[in-house]
Amino acid sequence: MAVIEITKENFETEVLKSDKPVLLDFWAPWCGPCRMLSPIVDEIAEEREDIKVGKINVDEQEELSAQFGVMSIPMLVVMKNGEIADTSIGYKPKKDVLTLLA
Repeated sequence: MAVIEITKENFETEVLKSDKPVLLDFWAPWCGPCRMLSPIVDEIAEEREDIKVGKINVDEQEELSAQFGVMSIPMLVVMKNGEIADTSIGYKPKKDVLTLLA
């Protein structure tokens, strides 16, 4: 499944009302570790049909970043049934990202 760009406009529909767990990637184009993590997140999105993957640009979506208390990026958040199930800050290898989703 393709990665979805999450905005405050589609957040409720794509994340809160999702019938699948959602992996959110808070990132910014200027962030080196974000650029390293991005291909891993993209790969997981392509491989896993049982989850939804969304990316949130912290520069463009300040309201969502504040809502999640984002202080450092990249920040991954796993949402299940509209609730935060797990979070991770900083670059992680693929196996660690998959562990978040377990």
